[in-house]
Amino acid sequence: MERAGNDHKERICIIGGGPAGVSAAMYLQKKGYHQVEIYEKLNKVGGKAWSPRFEVNGESRAYEMGAIMGAKTYYAVHELERFAGIDHDGPEMRRMYRNADGQEIFPFDPQKEFSLGKLAGLLRMKSQMKKLVKIMDTKYKGYDLYGHVGVAKGRYSGLSKEESRALHRVSGVNPNLKDLALPFDEFCRKNGVEDVQKIWIAPFTSFGYGFFDEIPAAYVMKYLDTTTAIEFIAMRLWTWKDGTQSIYEAVNRKLENPVHLNTEVVKVERPDDGKVYVTVRQDGTERTEVFDRLIITTPLDHFLTYADADEDEHTLFTKIRHEEYVDFLATFRPNDGPTISGYIFDNMTPERRGHAMVYYHRWKDLTDNCPCSVYALRNHAGDEDVPYDETIRKMTDDMAICGFPLQKRLIEQETYYCPHVTPEDYAAGWYDRLDALQGRRGTYYAGEILSFGDMEDTCASSRDIVGRFF
Repeated sequence: MERAGNDHKERICIIGGGPAGVSAAMYLQKKGYHQVEIYEKLNKVGGKAWSPRFEVNGESRAYEMGAIMGAKTYYAVHELERFAGIDHDGPEMRRMYRNADGQEIFPFDPQKEFSLGKLAGLLRMKSQMKKLVKIMDTKYKGYDLYGHVGVAKGRYSGLSKEESRALHRVSGVNPNLKDLALPFDEFCRKNGVEDVQKIWIAPFTSFGYGFFDEIPAAYVMKYLDTTTAIEFIAMRLWTWKDGTQSIYEAVNRKLENPVHLNTEVVKVERPDDGKVYVTVRQDGTERTEVFDRLIITTPLDHFLTYADADEDEHTLFTKIRHEEYVDFLATFRPNDGPTISGYIFDNMTPERRGHAMVYYHRWKDLTDNCPCSVYALRNHAGDEDVPYDETIRKMTDDMAICGFPLQKRLIEQETYYCPHVTPEDYAAGWYDRLDALQGRRGTYYAGEILSFGDMEDTCASSRDIVGRFF
């Protein structure tokens, strides 16, 4: 893992103070690097792990506008917790289900709304779930590593998610892994497990990661490997009292060189002298800093707008796609809001894009006076995007249909979400071509696109980059 002869005196720049950037700095510090600078253009660390505070009944509490939860398989996040001296101490997760008409439904309870057809469907789903667990462990051995290097060539190479050897590097050959380039719905049909999509859709599509007919199966199954999926089903989930953002704030406080906030990188130049020149804008003034190496944790397609990107970077980064995920935090009329989180299954289809798919009720003790976060996807490959304002209107109407008319939207936003490549580009070896660029011109690529857009895979990809190249 350690490069021979490395004296750790290099000066390293990290662009981005989100989970990938903060965790990269932590791993560098643990390896003995002391000259690490992190530049973040916003006034906060944590990126999409954003947990603003609001006062209800005279008490200030954290609410979530991005990442919400973790699980026992969040090994990299747990390393950050240990480094920062914190724990997952937040409220328990609770949920129920609704249809597009706002009525409560019971899709996974055979005793509620009983029918022979429903019972048969649940038994078929259970059987297919068992089949999926088996084939992923056998036919697709190696599927659940962090990252995508080698998959398109029928190989696996990366950090393990297996509990007994979590975050240890493993590798091997398995030609069947090429199937993971297929769209997830096609992958399921190929393996006769179509019904498992009804289980996977809630923690995938409603969480903003796209629709199953457009996203390669690799993204779905690496994020929701069968162990993690079972933890989601059983609701054995982690949350943090002060929100997911508090993880990265706590890590940042332990860094020798904390994140430079309100500092935007406006230019990156990498001439032939082996140095990296980074121009930043802070407090209205610009300055250029000189580094030995650069780690990019922000969107790689955005890197093209301010850096001296070469032809290979242009070719790869222009192929990146992302989801347009909209959410707002809302209050409701006094004593008239939700009392538990809700999934609206009918709205998790491309035809219903722009509609509310899930709302998150965070604090059980606040009952029907708890502000809730509401989420929607407004894009789908091959279809027109639903305009932002129309999406907000649809989401607002959906909450009223469920019986919860909004009083006020405290915050609303759209985020650059879940960067990925198409099934065709995945199959063509996009990730192997990107990996071949690592270290060239003193530059290393990290962040969401390297593995997946959740905070665990993002932090693990930073661990992998630091472990392999520093």
